[in-house]
Amino acid sequence: MRLTPRAALNRIDGIAILAGGQTVLKARVRAVPEKGRANAALEELVAKALGVPKSAVSVIAGRTARLKSVRVSGSPNFLAAAIEKIC
Repeated sequence: MRLTPRAALNRIDGIAILAGGQTVLKARVRAVPEKGRANAALEELVAKALGVPKSAVSVIAGRTARLKSVRVSGSPNFLAAAIEKIC
C-alpha cells in the first residue's frame, strides 16, 4: 500500500503503478505520521473497507515509510472478494 497522511479525508483511492513498475493500493488518511497515528488510521480504514475487525489488520512493514505491507487475517475467499470490490 502507498499511504498519504494528512489528507482531507480517509479513503482508498484504488490501484496505482509506481515509477519502478510496482503495483500498489493507494490510501489516504487524515492522521499525521507521528507516533503511529497514520498507521493506526490505515489499519482502521482497511478493516472498515474489507468488513473485518480492526484487530485483523496490521501494518507489518514500512512503519515509517509511505510504502507499507499490511497483513489481514480472515477467510481467503471472503478477503479476495472484499479486495476485488475496493479495487
